[in-house]
Amino acid sequence: MDKTASGWINGLLGVLIFSGSLPATRVAVADFDPVFLTVARASIAAVLALALLLAFREKRPKRGNIRSLIVVALGVVVGFPLLTAFALQYMTSARSIVFIGLLPLATAIFGVVRGGERPRAAFWLFSGLGSALVAGFALAQGPAASPAGDMLMLAAIIVCGLGYAEGAKLSRNLGGWQVISWALVLSLPVMVPLTIYTMPQSWAGVGQPAWIGLAYVSLFSMLIGFVFWYRGLAQGGIAAVGQLQLLQPFFGLALAATLLHEAVGWSMMAVTAAVVLCVSGAKRFAS
Repeated sequence: MDKTASGWINGLLGVLIFSGSLPATRVAVADFDPVFLTVARASIAAVLALALLLAFREKRPKRGNIRSLIVVALGVVVGFPLLTAFALQYMTSARSIVFIGLLPLATAIFGVVRGGERPRAAFWLFSGLGSALVAGFALAQGPAASPAGDMLMLAAIIVCGLGYAEGAKLSRNLGGWQVISWALVLSLPVMVPLTIYTMPQSWAGVGQPAWIGLAYVSLFSMLIGFVFWYRGLAQGGIAAVGQLQLLQPFFGLALAATLLHEAVGWSMMAVTAAVVLCVSGAKRFAS
């Protein structure tokens, strides 16, 4: 199997795993505080990552890579989980998934800034149109929408795109699972004390669905998904393989409808489909 095909397969596996992140977070924040959920999932994943690094006797990253690893940690270990956890207090996971349609664009843009990729001019036309569609949808919801939730989701998309691109660039030298593992380990000294500090005084009110949600985002969303995702981006190109996230809204909406029984209206599906078409057009001119 050639490197490009392997990149697309790894990227698809990562997208499938990430598709359950927002529904799982939505379930978890019903019983857990968003800050505790963020630091707890990072702490659990970091302990597992440290065990993997020790088991495989991985060499420490070079000093020049530490800054990039910090950017990855701030983007995908802290920023995206925390911002989405707060956002999902104001909106359904189905609505938040519409914003995920912008994540391929954010990843590609940071791929240009941080990864040295150079899409053609038409790429930016499709990117701008997709952004306008999402912004228009959010504004059209009127009083039913939450401006706070929308702004938190947009901020989450920006920091996540940066974390994806930065991690993909590092993966070319460090390897996919090593990048997310070292980023998690770097965050461990901060995450563990915060987990203890924000821990609920009583676990009596925490239901089984919330525990399952915490387990999923800790193991799959925070660690296993990135093993495949960073490897795919590094092998197939940040802007190109990043477009596989086009499938994530559809997988996520299906999970929100089937598992959480959330309403997925025709307008939400239509906007998601339109954003997918825009990013598909952008993909054609990504290199």
